Amino acid sequence: MAGSIKVRRLLINTLVKSLSVDCYLMTHMLYLWALHLYSLVSPSPGPWGRCMGSDCGPGGSQSRAVWCAHVEGWTTLYTNCDHIQRPSNQRNCFRVCDWHKDLYDWQLGAWNECVPVSARTSGAPRPSVCSGGEEGIQTREVSCVLKSDRLPADDAICEYFEPKPRLEQACLIPCPQDCVVSEYSPWTSCSKTCGTGLMNRVRSVLVPPLFGGAVCPNLTEFQSCKLGPCTGPEGMYSLRVGPWSPCAIPETRSVRQVKRRKGKGPGLRERAGVKDPETRELIQKKRTRNRLNRQESPFWDIQVGYQTREVTCTHRNGSTMARNLCTLRDLPLTVQSCVLPKDCQLTDWADWDPCSKACVDPESPSGTRTRTRRVLQFPVGEGEECPSLEETEPCEPQGDGVPPCATYTWRTTEWSDCRVDLLLSQQDRRRSNQTGLCGGGLQTREVYSASRCRASSRPVENKLCEGPVPNRSQLCHIPCPIECEVSPWGAWGPCTFESCDDQAAKKGFKLRRRQITNKPSGGPENCPHLVEALPCDEPSCYDWRLVSLDPCVPEDEQACGPGTQLAQAQCVNSNGEEVDRSLCSSSPAPQPVRCEVPCSRDCVLSDWTPWSTCSQTCSSKTIEGKQMRTRSVLAYNAGEGGALCPNSSALQETRNCNEHACTVYHWQTGPWGPCSEDPSTSALNTSTGARGAGGVDQGPCSTGIQTRKVICVRVNVGQVAINRAAQLIILTCFPSQSHGNISHFNSITVCVCSAGNVMKKKQSRNRLIIQLPSNGGQDCPEVLEEEKDCDVPKVCPGFRWKTHKWRKCQLVPWFLRQDSPGAQETCGPGLQTRAVSCRQLDGTQADISDCLKFAKAMPPITQRCQLPCQDDCQLTNWSKFSSCTADCVGVRTRKRALIGRSKKKDKCKNTQMYPLSETQYCPCDKYNAQPVGNWSDCILPEGGRVESVLGMKVQGDIKECGQGYRYQAMVCYDQDSRLVETSRCNSHGYIEEACIIPCPSDCKLSEWSNWSRCSKSCGSGVKVRSKWLREKPYNGGRPCPKLDHINQVYEVVPCQSDCNQYVWVAEPWSVWKVSNVDLKENCGEGVQTRKVRCMLNTIDGPSDPVEDYLCDPEEMPLGARESRLPCPEDCVLNDWGPWSRCSLVRATSRSESRDAAVWHDKKGRQPCSLNLNCFNYFYNITDWSTCQLSPNAVCGSGIKTRMLDCVRSDGKSVDLKFCEELKLEKKWQMNVSCVVECPVNCQLSEWSAWSECSQTCGLEGKMWRRRSVVQASQGDGRPCPTQMEQWKPCPVRPCYRWQYSPWSECRVEDVVCGHGTRYRNLSCFVSDGSGSGDGSLVDEELCSSLEMAVNGDKKIRLKEPCTLPCPGECYLMEWSDWSPCVSVCVKGAGVDFGSVQVRSRAVMAQEPENLQLCPDQAWESRPCIGGECFEYKWMSSVRPNSTRLSIWCQRSDGLNVTGGCPPMNPPVDNSSCDPPCLMPKSLCSEAGVCMCEEGYTEVLSPTGQLVQCAPIPILEIPTAGDKKADVKTSRAVNPTLPTTVQPGRTGRTWYLQPYGPDGKLKMWVYGVAAGAFVLLIFIVSMIYLAW
Repeated sequence: MAGSIKVRRLLINTLVKSLSVDCYLMTHMLYLWALHLYSLVSPSPGPWGRCMGSDCGPGGSQSRAVWCAHVEGWTTLYTNCDHIQRPSNQRNCFRVCDWHKDLYDWQLGAWNECVPVSARTSGAPRPSVCSGGEEGIQTREVSCVLKSDRLPADDAICEYFEPKPRLEQACLIPCPQDCVVSEYSPWTSCSKTCGTGLMNRVRSVLVPPLFGGAVCPNLTEFQSCKLGPCTGPEGMYSLRVGPWSPCAIPETRSVRQVKRRKGKGPGLRERAGVKDPETRELIQKKRTRNRLNRQESPFWDIQVGYQTREVTCTHRNGSTMARNLCTLRDLPLTVQSCVLPKDCQLTDWADWDPCSKACVDPESPSGTRTRTRRVLQFPVGEGEECPSLEETEPCEPQGDGVPPCATYTWRTTEWSDCRVDLLLSQQDRRRSNQTGLCGGGLQTREVYSASRCRASSRPVENKLCEGPVPNRSQLCHIPCPIECEVSPWGAWGPCTFESCDDQAAKKGFKLRRRQITNKPSGGPENCPHLVEALPCDEPSCYDWRLVSLDPCVPEDEQACGPGTQLAQAQCVNSNGEEVDRSLCSSSPAPQPVRCEVPCSRDCVLSDWTPWSTCSQTCSSKTIEGKQMRTRSVLAYNAGEGGALCPNSSALQETRNCNEHACTVYHWQTGPWGPCSEDPSTSALNTSTGARGAGGVDQGPCSTGIQTRKVICVRVNVGQVAINRAAQLIILTCFPSQSHGNISHFNSITVCVCSAGNVMKKKQSRNRLIIQLPSNGGQDCPEVLEEEKDCDVPKVCPGFRWKTHKWRKCQLVPWFLRQDSPGAQETCGPGLQTRAVSCRQLDGTQADISDCLKFAKAMPPITQRCQLPCQDDCQLTNWSKFSSCTADCVGVRTRKRALIGRSKKKDKCKNTQMYPLSETQYCPCDKYNAQPVGNWSDCILPEGGRVESVLGMKVQGDIKECGQGYRYQAMVCYDQDSRLVETSRCNSHGYIEEACIIPCPSDCKLSEWSNWSRCSKSCGSGVKVRSKWLREKPYNGGRPCPKLDHINQVYEVVPCQSDCNQYVWVAEPWSVWKVSNVDLKENCGEGVQTRKVRCMLNTIDGPSDPVEDYLCDPEEMPLGARESRLPCPEDCVLNDWGPWSRCSLVRATSRSESRDAAVWHDKKGRQPCSLNLNCFNYFYNITDWSTCQLSPNAVCGSGIKTRMLDCVRSDGKSVDLKFCEELKLEKKWQMNVSCVVECPVNCQLSEWSAWSECSQTCGLEGKMWRRRSVVQASQGDGRPCPTQMEQWKPCPVRPCYRWQYSPWSECRVEDVVCGHGTRYRNLSCFVSDGSGSGDGSLVDEELCSSLEMAVNGDKKIRLKEPCTLPCPGECYLMEWSDWSPCVSVCVKGAGVDFGSVQVRSRAVMAQEPENLQLCPDQAWESRPCIGGECFEYKWMSSVRPNSTRLSIWCQRSDGLNVTGGCPPMNPPVDNSSCDPPCLMPKSLCSEAGVCMCEEGYTEVLSPTGQLVQCAPIPILEIPTAGDKKADVKTSRAVNPTLPTTVQPGRTGRTWYLQPYGPDGKLKMWVYGVAAGAFVLLIFIVSMIYLAW
């Protein structure tokens, strides 16, 4: 550390010497600061440790480490720190335990106002231009509190269980949004027809000012106008009507009498006995009070009061004048009846209903509960409407012992039996015989939802289950039976007794056998018989078998002549096994055989050949078996005395063979019968069946017996009778029984009642088979579905409002209207009321709350009325319209008549004012139907699907193709082209057209061809079979397997050919043909020939001739030979025997030999040569075959095989015995299991029910239904169709709606101006729902079923107060329409602060003198949804017929506006400069010269033209207070600031102009750069030397 300090000090000293004085002073200050740093040390505490203690709560303690550290972070001695300032290393704490979690929790405060980040960062400048919004930070208070009383606690307690929630979060402060207004409207006409008036033009607010933006400008612009001087006096006065006063209750008679007594008015003294109209009115009220009270409802307290208004005379300047200055006319009403407004009154809230969640559910713990209140007083008049009568809040079940909620899980039925036919292609399904299918298959099951708690519960709706749905199908495997394979029959054995223990019978049997060559499934019982028996005579159990004959020994020890050959024999049993010779003592032993050794001049014959194969396997009356053997002449006799050669017939012998009859017998066994209880062991089973060995429960298993039949069968005849038992019995065990199991019935469907009609006529319920019975278990019940008729209710539940008769029209009290004209009459405008009650649909009384909840809007209970006066015209009500004479062209009329004195009044006879008849055209019932929209998908008729056993639907079971129907909607119009119900056109709403859904066709191949012959006749080869394409797939059928270029598919398997299955068979040699004939000697050179044929070899010997190429050509015997026929005295030899085999290839010299003998044995030898007559042998393994399935299998488990081949060293395949004799190692596995992927067709769910119509009315409504993939296709299965949803049009229904008419003009009765009323109608309109056009007006009855609401607003307003301005008055216009919804956003920045729309009221002035009296303009806004995000930009163009520019602000939708464009200088009119100033940041000066804006310098061309405006760099020279020692150059933040100190910076800023007027750098710039470079080199050099 000390070395480091010395180096630093040395570096500082070097810098001090090398820099200037100013730099020296600065460096000296740094040096002093650095020395001061080394003396700064302070104690540093570590974090507090864990609170320790024996008890929970207060009283624990925690400690921490405290050490002395330097400010740079390294630790120093304690003596360097001030001990007085040492922090404590131990304190008391609150020890937290787990149970405190229920007592303490975090309390989160509300987020505070968003504060700009710049406001929290000292010295950080706020951005001068706001783009998108300013980043801010929100804070909140977070504290740990005690739950019970919310008292604060230590944060460490809550942090023990949960981290402290964040105290700050980022927020965004929107940019100020200035008010945006539209363009001005055209100028209005002049407010006066003569004299000086005003013209106005107005604009509306499009976007209100938001977030501190600029306020809206004036919405009105005025312009004086003067059409000409007035020729007469102007109208200066107008009659003005004031607003109606609030409704008030008249004073009682007693109160008014008291006032009259105190006053001095003329009403104090009245003649006694004269009843004024008020008195008469009171008497009438008393008479009807009881009747009125009977109709009163406790929910309405209707009080009829009165209201008044003033009528004044107004001057054009707005001042009020005497009424006589105005033109006299009938004064309007100044008093009228009204309903005293009363607010809605409600009862207190009732108690909360029980929580809807009455059980514990961890996943959804909360339920809801509601409480209600009732109406005490309905709102009357303009009273405040009733708030909600029902309140809902979340709740949780309370109390102990709350049961857990029923949860639901997926349950499944038992898997169905494995079925292979579901995987078959169309071609395979056409096979008539599908029995015995095996291999890969498919099994299905039903999936349903049921309660998780009980294993046996009723199915519920599937939507109650969450999570993945279990598979409804799975692949399965049916083991393919391995057919028993047997070897060919062996040769018939000797005639033997049936049992050697019993040899009393005189007849016996010859047996032949065959063996099982594989392991068949089911054991040997499924194999055919393996033994056949043939009756024979003279049976014996043991016999002699000739092994060989000794050489011929002449008699009497002669050298030649007759002799004998001794037979060498073995004693064998009937199976050919050698036994003790004594067992054959009862049979004579083979006797010596006579033979002859030819003498020198005798004829020499060869030995007899072996007997040939018997020509027949048995004998009958017409067929006998024969065997033949031959011999040949080796040498002819020579001269006299020699034995002559026999004739040719003596050279051949024939004997009978297989003389037994063709009567073969064998045993035939039947199948094992069912397992039945053994009566002999039933008692034992009863006592021990309950428990097995060791006390283990064995269930219902017990020991029983199975039997089968065994019969004797004569081949080609049938069963024969035998004299012994024909049954075999074995013991077995009863299998466990399995009873059928079904689910409970699901909930019965609900009958829906609507307006007295039962929508569902039937109720049904069903249940599922969960497990099928087996092994004699109890069967499932047959009834799986129950159905019953719905109970038809008398009246469906419903509620309606019942209105009572209108009461008498009540006028304003006489004392209030006594000053009005005609006050003495009881007539004029009044008010009448009526009662309203709630009824059920059957007319019975119902609670008023039911109608509020279920009925339509409540009908009005008050209305205006008119009591006719004497001068009024009184007419009868209109009659009904007359009947129509003809549709469309006829008319109908209705009439009314004058009554009373009105018949004589002239004004009542004015039919224009009081028409007495009305005529209208008869309704036209002509309708026009036409199709609309597109055709639907082709839809198959319902009921075309077939369910499998367990209800699983797969594509093969559901009708997916064939003839269906497609639909097109029909629309019906009346004669006025108004949409009406389709029933008017006698249409059910659709056009149906037959269509075809093409059925999928699978790939079709031919059947397998026969297997070809094995490619090799010896050893391992291959055999092939093939299929060829017959028809390609289409319409989504199963694809074809991979085909070759000629559209064939092959199957190649290895095969093994027995090398001895084809053998060469040579006939005996022919007689010698001697070429050099010595007639006396019969000897010399000669030729012998014989026939050689290739024959099929069987166990009985060669049988049928075959083609020669099947035999090995190398093994073919010679068909001719040249040799020398021995002459007398020559040695005569028989033919050579076969060569002996060469010895193993191990020695260097090898030889082979062969023997020949007549008189003496002779041997020939020749050397062994590799691959000529001596060979090596080894195994060769073939390739794996394709996966081989059972013939009855489609897919699933199979076997791949390969073969071993014994190969000679010259490459020739030979018999396996050659390799087996050498005991070569077989290390290969010859069979391996494999799997052929099953072709599973795509499995689809059922079509869902048709959805609700996408539109409740109109032309474009559609209904959809969908299906889903239950199991995707696998392998070569049929792929899933692309159409997973279908649609069809909905029946076209007219779209009826309530719609307001436009507001009428403001009506102020017969006066000129003042407060009036404007009206609008609520009419029923019909449209086609397309949104184009307003629709057509229709009868209100068609909208009677709709709720009284306009665009969702249920508060219907058909009139509203308005103001008709008086002449010369300055007034506010009516509210403009709501502006389109606009999003307050920054386009492209992804910032959105919601949407808003606004409307405004502009000022309209008529007199220039009254402009000071104009009211303030007004606007109001409201939030909206789906506003469009606009951007604003400045636009400019050259004015027509002018060289000056027009500059305006335009919105991105093309609308020209005021406000909204960026707060920067708009484009400047540069048209005064020639050429115009088009460079960025350029402007045209007053002198007509192009200049740059402030902060930019001009770069001029040699001709003095402005080329560009380059930014002026800022050179900052730091001051002493600036800690940064570097010099930076940057653009000015705002060059127009009057001070040289920029925001957030300290120091002086000099503006230097580096460019000259010619645009080139000035010389001082190069000098500064060179000096800075030299200074840098100098500093670096000094540091290097000092170091």
